[in-house]
Amino acid sequence: MLSRTADNLYWLSRYVERAEYLARILDATQRLSAMPLAYVGSSNEWESAVLTAGCATAFFKIYDEANEENVTDFLAFSSANSSSIRSCFEMARSNARAVRTALTMEMWDQINGTWLELQRFGSGPQSREELSRFLRWVQESSLRFDGSAYRTMLRNDAYWFSRLGVYIERADNTARILDVKYHLLLPDNERVGGPLDYFQWAAILRSVSALSAYHWVYHDSLKPWLIADLLILKEELPRSLASCYEAIVRNLDSLGGAYGRQGPAQRQARAIRTRLQNSRMDGIFQHGLHEYISEFITETNGLGSAITDQFLI
Repeated sequence: MLSRTADNLYWLSRYVERAEYLARILDATQRLSAMPLAYVGSSNEWESAVLTAGCATAFFKIYDEANEENVTDFLAFSSANSSSIRSCFEMARSNARAVRTALTMEMWDQINGTWLELQRFGSGPQSREELSRFLRWVQESSLRFDGSAYRTMLRNDAYWFSRLGVYIERADNTARILDVKYHLLLPDNERVGGPLDYFQWAAILRSVSALSAYHWVYHDSLKPWLIADLLILKEELPRSLASCYEAIVRNLDSLGGAYGRQGPAQRQARAIRTRLQNSRMDGIFQHGLHEYISEFITETNGLGSAITDQFLI
């Protein structure tokens, strides 16, 4: 396979996954902002949404205040934000067009139809109800594309590069969600375990479709260390860091077998997965959850660079 084709497939999947992630973040933030202030107190959920998306610097170059209108526009529709939902779908379609013959008919129909339907939303929904419907549509569109890829692609290098994009993006996104909640979201005057803390954790779990999974696994009230355990170490959860790296290593090994050679990307992925397998929550909290997650994000970015150097250029 040409490296250019592999690059298009890899980034097509990353952009679709990123669009869904942004929709989940906005949906969780909208839920939090709808809570009565008299019940949960003051909070900074809209600023946390920008921080979670990793684009605070770009946001504050354009806007003075992180409020609902500004954050929603920037993360969902702004052409000035290269990682907005609109920009992600635009870049996903552009990558899909470049490798049209490497996609199944179902994959192309889904991503092209998503882009065309996106035009109906214009500059954005005019009410919270319309925004909620839009965010559900984004998540459903991403799930349909992911399902079409999973159910129709040959299990060859095109599929493996596509799945690598999904899991690299998903691992980075889950880590950022967890880090921002633990380190930045809770206001200084709110106590851990209070009502605001509870609803923020519940919203975070909903944003990764893990609230029901949490109760099935732990049979307990929401506790930060158990939530961290679920999102970091439980391979049973599809969006956990451990699950993402199990899939990353598996797909890189498939590529290594197909091409008859291993490289730095495989070695780095295995090292990160081994560290996750050997980690325990008491050790992570003793080291510092923020520090652990920051190191993980840095290592995942480094793995992305290694994949690019080894396969995509």
